[in-house]
Amino acid sequence: MGCSAGLISIDHSKKLLQWTVEVLREEKKETMKERGGKGGGQPSVNERYSQWKTLVPILYDWLANHNLVWPSLSCRWGPLLEQATYKNRQRLYLSEQTDGSVPNTLVIANCEIVKPRVAAAEHIAQFNEEARSPFVKKFKTIIHPGEVNRIRELPQNSKIVATHTDSPDVLIWDVEAQPNRHALLGATESRPDLILTGHQENAEFALAMCQSEPFVLSGGKDKSVVLWSIHDHISTLATDSGATKSPGSNGGKSPKTEDKITESPKIQARGIFQGHQDTVEDVQFCPSSAQEFCSVGDDSCLILWDARTGSSPVVKVEKAHNADLHCVDWNPIDENFILTGSADNTVRLFDRRNLTSNGVGSPVHIFTNHNAAVLCVQWSPDKSSIFGSSAEDGVLNIWDHNKIGERSGPASKFAPGLLFRHSGHRDKVVDFHWNSHDPWTIVSVSDDGESTGGGGTLQIWRMIDLIHRPQEEVINELEQFKSHILTCSTP
Repeated sequence: MGCSAGLISIDHSKKLLQWTVEVLREEKKETMKERGGKGGGQPSVNERYSQWKTLVPILYDWLANHNLVWPSLSCRWGPLLEQATYKNRQRLYLSEQTDGSVPNTLVIANCEIVKPRVAAAEHIAQFNEEARSPFVKKFKTIIHPGEVNRIRELPQNSKIVATHTDSPDVLIWDVEAQPNRHALLGATESRPDLILTGHQENAEFALAMCQSEPFVLSGGKDKSVVLWSIHDHISTLATDSGATKSPGSNGGKSPKTEDKITESPKIQARGIFQGHQDTVEDVQFCPSSAQEFCSVGDDSCLILWDARTGSSPVVKVEKAHNADLHCVDWNPIDENFILTGSADNTVRLFDRRNLTSNGVGSPVHIFTNHNAAVLCVQWSPDKSSIFGSSAEDGVLNIWDHNKIGERSGPASKFAPGLLFRHSGHRDKVVDFHWNSHDPWTIVSVSDDGESTGGGGTLQIWRMIDLIHRPQEEVINELEQFKSHILTCSTP
């Protein structure tokens, strides 16, 4: 068997050997610092980034770096469009938060996602931070009424998305039926396909879509959580996967000023839930129920709700964190577990079986590794114990709560449960999203325009699978290809 056979596995096995060497080098550096060596403080952002970039060929199976024209506050995967031998093509939803010289937009992009164990190690680190990625192509632009703070796709039909802006309303868009617009100064705003009303004050960030039914959940500055069903709109927007005519389509032409009399249809809330004492920052449905959901807010509370029992909290954890709560996610595989992230720099894992109606409940574990406020937490769609967290420190951490008790080997000095640190961003990582069609592939976006000479950075990345696969499996693979590695390494 020649060296050409099994090259993909050889390449990844070499990566693991290199990775082990690099970990040992870092251990040695840390030991020297602890013994009184120079530079014992935290590395600067640029130092951390430079070190990260040298490790990209070793730690990553694939990475695409895309310099944005304008900052994006949200990024979400859309439907899978095409599957080929070596890569897939998939929709990606982004926003453009402009300075007013051109309109704010909702962007629909097409992404080429290289499949696992295809990309050559030496190629994935060869990117220019100030350049657009060839893997990300803008497909359509929607001129959004105000800046897009949050995007969420409808699980039953991911061509339907909801957006939050600086207003009390939730806007619903059929992105396939909406016309492509040119974002020029003075251009008329695109018209949403549906407007959800019910908030009394601005609802800017807290937004969720239900997995089981076309329900939408929102939270806002009015301290309330609001629930809608898109079924309450008489059209078949949510269930018809074919392209329906959008209120903003105007026969495929850009809307004219006089056409604004054709207003988007509106639906009222099914329920308004009161219990928070400050702004609601994030909401999430129970994965198997349209009637059960949770919310977090600037009052440091985590609240569980059940629409079947009324509009008051079922469980209210009064002091879930020591500061404002920014984000929450409900485990899609094991529904007992709920994650929260806070301005106190921590991620907390709660087991709802331990929460009681009188507000008593302590977290199963507190994850401490971020050095700034946590902005986003999200469970893996594929593994019940895996989740990610991103923060204002520019780091996106991947955790495995099953590994909390493991403290052997080179990783023992790191935070319990920490599996991987993605340090490819140089300022706050405002959003990220696991790809359900390719579960270890993540899209993340950061507001680091000052470092990149653009509007921020979008990265699509996948860690090398030798990091997260079972240890015995990895060792067996290394043994299997050991002879090939030695042969191919010989001149």
